[in-house]
Amino acid sequence: MTMVPHRPDMTRRLIPLTLLWAVGLILSGWHPHDRATWWMEIAPVLIVLPLLWAWRRRFEATGLVLALIAVHGLILILGGAYSYARVPAGFWVQDWLHLARNPYDRLGHFAQGFVPAIVIREWLIRRVALPRGPTLAMLVLACCLAVSAAYELIEFAAAQALGQGADAFLGAQGDPWDTQWDMLTCLIGAVVALLALSREHDRQLRELRMA
Repeated sequence: MTMVPHRPDMTRRLIPLTLLWAVGLILSGWHPHDRATWWMEIAPVLIVLPLLWAWRRRFEATGLVLALIAVHGLILILGGAYSYARVPAGFWVQDWLHLARNPYDRLGHFAQGFVPAIVIREWLIRRVALPRGPTLAMLVLACCLAVSAAYELIEFAAAQALGQGADAFLGAQGDPWDTQWDMLTCLIGAVVALLALSREHDRQLRELRMA
């Protein structure tokens, strides 16, 4: 007799994510390095969380997607607390690897590709019914690059509007090629996500369809 997995309740699964982000926002917002930068960095969290709740009955995401979104939110929240160029964990890695700059910003842009790759993949498979294969992979990568480009344009707008006040938000650390590195790091993150997680993602999609 084949056991059919129990269909999880999206509302129940969103509660721990919401509590985790709420605690993170309280701690990071208690005394951030720069209040304006904090608001700009955590803005995606404040946008995504209401959307998850609003869509919870129309689109039940896999556990993998929710876990990735939760981790990505924490990366943004931590970056907002210190600004990306000053995150202590980044300084530890910088000293350990003898890097010229704090690499936490690179981690953020890696996650900017790694997480959306699986989120977009799930949306294209379930909502657009796009078959697995090279076309799906190329479209996922193109969408991730579009997300990265949009974010870089937001940073450009902030720099134009705020001048030197946007330095902490940009996190360029004096690198004239920071924008290009950010987009490349995002692309690498998306490629790694597809290579590492597609099989597990497909398994969870099958379980969700059977439930």
